[in-house]
Amino acid sequence: MDWELVRRQMQDVLGIAVNSMKRSAEEWAKLAKEQGAGPIGADPGVTDGDYVYIPVQQESQDMLLFQFPAAGITDRERALIGLMLDARKTQERKAAAPSGEEERKASLIREWFKGQQELGYTQAELPDALVSQMSLYSTKIPLLVYVDQTTSRRVHYTDLKKLLESFFDASITLIPLTDKEWLVLGPEKILAMDGGEDRPDTSEESLEDRLAALGYGLHEMLENEWVGECHLAVHYPMLPAKSLYSAILQLRETIMLGRTYHIGSNMHLPWELQLEKLVHLIPDSEKASFLERALKRLDLAFDPETMTTLDHFFQLDCNVSETAKKLYIHRNTLLYRLDKFKQETGLDVRTFNHAVLVKIAMLLYKVTKRK
Repeated sequence: MDWELVRRQMQDVLGIAVNSMKRSAEEWAKLAKEQGAGPIGADPGVTDGDYVYIPVQQESQDMLLFQFPAAGITDRERALIGLMLDARKTQERKAAAPSGEEERKASLIREWFKGQQELGYTQAELPDALVSQMSLYSTKIPLLVYVDQTTSRRVHYTDLKKLLESFFDASITLIPLTDKEWLVLGPEKILAMDGGEDRPDTSEESLEDRLAALGYGLHEMLENEWVGECHLAVHYPMLPAKSLYSAILQLRETIMLGRTYHIGSNMHLPWELQLEKLVHLIPDSEKASFLERALKRLDLAFDPETMTTLDHFFQLDCNVSETAKKLYIHRNTLLYRLDKFKQETGLDVRTFNHAVLVKIAMLLYKVTKRK
């Protein structure tokens, strides 16, 4: 269910501010009990201070709530909102019910995965019964597609599976993990896909090169022919019976790191995010302290033009000529920008130690500035 779309529609109809937020399920249960509120659905919600909170959906250990100004809605409107939300959830459950045997089997894996998550496991082996039902004995290439946008069009399992199998020219396994997440498991042979006449000979390509080419090709097709903007991560080949659970967790982590540290990039590769993974583990207080020590004039040093210049400079292995070509500027213009950055920060990114320092500072700056 696209609750963000529902929230906006409700806000337009009521003519008041409607916000969405989360509270822990335990905290919500205590508050609801104190005020005698019922379960999710036909529920007038509870009043806490100047706001009314109506439960929408439980998500793991959290409760998704809609927040309304208490003075903006009547008791009758609150009851109608609860009934409307309950009707929307019932409609969504019916629409999401498995329509065929393959989708039913895929839903069993989804429910198993959710169960392991709720138990807090980081490693788990797929039960033999599920491996057998889905024929997951051989090595698979896992890809995770995440759709982070508002769309009123529901994606149908059979349509998407048919589209993917046409693209890969092979039988694939499709598992809808959530409303926004789709796990694709393809056979190893999809790594040998012909990328067309313009694709260079792949005999000398590394495994990472082939996985990246596969991911970029799939991402382009999905954005053009399916949902528009989406995120995609690819994982190394694995045996589902042993590694499916950990592979899904790693794919999710890859998308999270990519979205956090590389805004604007929707294709995420785990081997390109090793430094980001390390940096992400640093406590926020340490991140801020490091930035204060490393760069004194952050906002001036990291203006948009400088950030773009440095991003390309590092992506192209600090090659001045190639970076200038990529940015469509003269080589001397690039050197001027790098010299200016050195004057402002005391760091020369043309030297190894300073380049590493600035690269880390840029990653930290991207997340600390948004908080």
